[in-house]
Amino acid sequence: MLEREVVIQTSFIGDTVLTTPLVAELAKRAKVDVVAAPRSAPLLANHPAVASVIVYDKGGSDGGIGGFVRMARQLHDNRYAAAYLAQGSMRSAALARVAGIKARIGFETSAGRRLYTSRVPYIENEHHAARLFRLSGAEPEPSSLRPRLFPGDVERTAVDALLREVGAANEPFVAVAPGSIWATKRWPHYPELIDQVGGRIAIVGAGSDRELAARIVESAGSRAFDATGKLSLLASAELIGRARALVTNDSAPLHLASAMNTPTLAIFGPTVPAFGFGPLASRSAVLGIDTLACRPCDRHGPQRCPLGHWRCMREITPRQVATALEELLTPSPPPTSPP
Repeated sequence: MLEREVVIQTSFIGDTVLTTPLVAELAKRAKVDVVAAPRSAPLLANHPAVASVIVYDKGGSDGGIGGFVRMARQLHDNRYAAAYLAQGSMRSAALARVAGIKARIGFETSAGRRLYTSRVPYIENEHHAARLFRLSGAEPEPSSLRPRLFPGDVERTAVDALLREVGAANEPFVAVAPGSIWATKRWPHYPELIDQVGGRIAIVGAGSDRELAARIVESAGSRAFDATGKLSLLASAELIGRARALVTNDSAPLHLASAMNTPTLAIFGPTVPAFGFGPLASRSAVLGIDTLACRPCDRHGPQRCPLGHWRCMREITPRQVATALEELLTPSPPPTSPP
């Protein structure tokens, strides 16, 4: 009988997506549950490596000491053999310890490391999917690091309905994701980019991105359709999975595209892929101004440029992005046979 283990990952949406390779590796030897935040938990529906998802609303209904104790009791009753602290806060570490989980594995740099029974090196120049994978004790291989999501019938039906509604049911399209919760990560030239990109355009993102989407629709007219806030996260992954390519900032849609293996063009400004959050799709490209001495300026991206000029984003031109997208969409020539 397989042991039961748990992965605790209550961080950002992208972090949850990047945890799926770790879960898949652990599922080879154990039954794996995942503790996730309410927003990202639905992403794990239908995932064959996830036995069950436990929603931990630490900022809401599970907040405070009462919520913490209830969650610890639930984890204790599940009798886990090990907990993998993909989210390294002291609260997550304390949750695993109070739940009586004997093996607690996390990064040696995490805030909760004193409560771990095993500490794994956090390798700065490695992709975060690989860092998380190392918590399993296995050595990451490139073939094992692309995350995966599994939209189901509900998500496919929702996307079919949306595409019929906008008259794009049988048309190829490019997706763009202009938003980010971090203001300085939002490349400002998406409307101008659309003028240089032919065909249908799907605008993806959260409901809070609708103002950005409206500017793109104003520029592109009926060629563009706004899907922001109209689909669940997993249905958004399904929509992105049907796109010819995604143009995105350093934000959650980048990781959804990696999970669906959609060709990805990622625009990085205040952050850099070396932080470990670049695209993992089979075909991808990254644009950024590497010559700026002030870049990177923040691990996440501040709400305002510390120097006031925001050159890292403003100076990436629509022509540069359109050219990179064209190259990404051009099929590679087949290898030539030796004479």
